[in-house]
Amino acid sequence: MLPVSRSGEGAASFLTALFTATSAVCVTGLIVVDTPVYWSVFGQVVILVLFQVGGFGIMTGATLLGLLVSRRLQLSTRLLAQAETRGLALGDIAAVLRLVLLVTITVELAVAAILTLRLRLGHGQGWGEAVWNGLYHAMSAFNNAGFSTFSDSVMGFALDPLILAPIMIAASIGGIGFPVLHELRQMPRQAARWSVHTKATLLGSAVLLLGGAVAVLAYEWGNPSTLGPFDPAGKLLGAVFHSVATRSMGFNAVDVGQMRPETISITYGLMLIGGGSAGTAGGIKVTTFLVLCFVVWAEIRGEPDVTAFGRRIPRGVQRQALTVLLLAVGTLAIATLVLLSVSTLPLEVVLFEAISAFATVGLSTGFTDDLPPAGQTVLIVLMFLGRVGTITVATGLALRSRQRPYRYPEERPIVG
Repeated sequence: MLPVSRSGEGAASFLTALFTATSAVCVTGLIVVDTPVYWSVFGQVVILVLFQVGGFGIMTGATLLGLLVSRRLQLSTRLLAQAETRGLALGDIAAVLRLVLLVTITVELAVAAILTLRLRLGHGQGWGEAVWNGLYHAMSAFNNAGFSTFSDSVMGFALDPLILAPIMIAASIGGIGFPVLHELRQMPRQAARWSVHTKATLLGSAVLLLGGAVAVLAYEWGNPSTLGPFDPAGKLLGAVFHSVATRSMGFNAVDVGQMRPETISITYGLMLIGGGSAGTAGGIKVTTFLVLCFVVWAEIRGEPDVTAFGRRIPRGVQRQALTVLLLAVGTLAIATLVLLSVSTLPLEVVLFEAISAFATVGLSTGFTDDLPPAGQTVLIVLMFLGRVGTITVATGLALRSRQRPYRYPEERPIVG
C-alpha cells in the first residue's frame, strides 16, 4: 500500500493491495489491476519477492510436512515406507532446504538467461529491459505464479517457441514436486525402482498434458479468436502451452475469454487437478486424482485391493484422496454460489474464476476486476484455502489416523 509501490499518484487501496499480495504469496497470478501499468518497479519487485518466498515455502513446507507424517507412523510402517520409497529421512531437513534452494536458483537463472538473450536478440529489447523481463518471467514460471511484466501476459510471443518453451519447462519442473525431483536425481535411470508417488505423478502429468493439448487443438483449431490464424506449428505450440498453463502456470498465449465453451470446460478439470504434490503448482494434485482413478478401476474389476504399479494403495490414502476431492468440490460450490449472489456475471465465468483461484492457477476470462469487493474477497479466501488447504487437510488426516479397540457391526446401504 506504500505510494512508492504504485506508478501513478496516491497509494493502492487496501483491497487491491491485499488481493495482489495474496495472489503473489499463494503463487496464483490473478490480478485486479494491470501489473506493469498500475505497479511501479518497486511494487513489481515486492510482488516478485512474495511469489518467490511463497513458492520456496510451499516446496519446503509441504515436503517437511510429508516427512513429519512419515515420522509419526508406526515403526513397521515407517520401515516399509523407507524401503519402498528410498526417499528422504526426517534428519534430512537441512539437505531438503539446500536442494530446493539449489534447484530453484539453477532453473530460474538458466531460464532467465535464455529468455534474456531471446528478448534482446530476437525482439530488440535493450539489455536492461531484457534482463528484467527475462528474470521476472523465469521466476514467475518456476513458481507457477503467472505474474507478467507485459499487460497481455505472453500473448505477444504466441508464435515464439524460444520464449514459450523455456517458460513451460520452468513451470513443469517447479510444479512436478520436490519429492519427484529428489527421486529422479537419486535414481535417474532406474525407473523400476521409483516409488508409486513418482510413477503416478509422471504418468498423470504426461497424460493430462498430452490429453489437454489434443483437446485444445481439436476445439480451437478453427477458432479465429485463438488458434485459428496460426499455422499448424503455431497451433500445436499454443495448444501445448495452454495445457501446461492450466496445470497452475497461469500465463496465457491466447485470449482465454475467447475460447470455445468446450475448451473452457476442459480447462475446468485440468485446473482443478493441478500439478504434483510438494511443488509450486496448485489443485487437488495429480496423485490425488490418480488414486481415485485406481479406486474406480479396482471397483469396476471387482478387485478386493486397490493396486498401482505392482503395489497396494492403503485404505487410509484412498480415504484421504476422497476427502480432499469432496472438500474441494464443496468449497468451490459454496464459493460459486456466493459469487453468483454478489455479482451479475454468468455461471461459466464465475465458476472459471473460482476454480482458477482455488487451484492457484491464475488464468482468467478477463472478468476478475469486474467482481465487486465482496466477490474479490471471496477469491482472496479461495486462493488462501487452495494454497494451504489441501496440504494441511492431507497432513491432518494422516496425523489423526488411529486404531480403535473395537469395530461396529457391518451393514451395507444401497448405493446407486
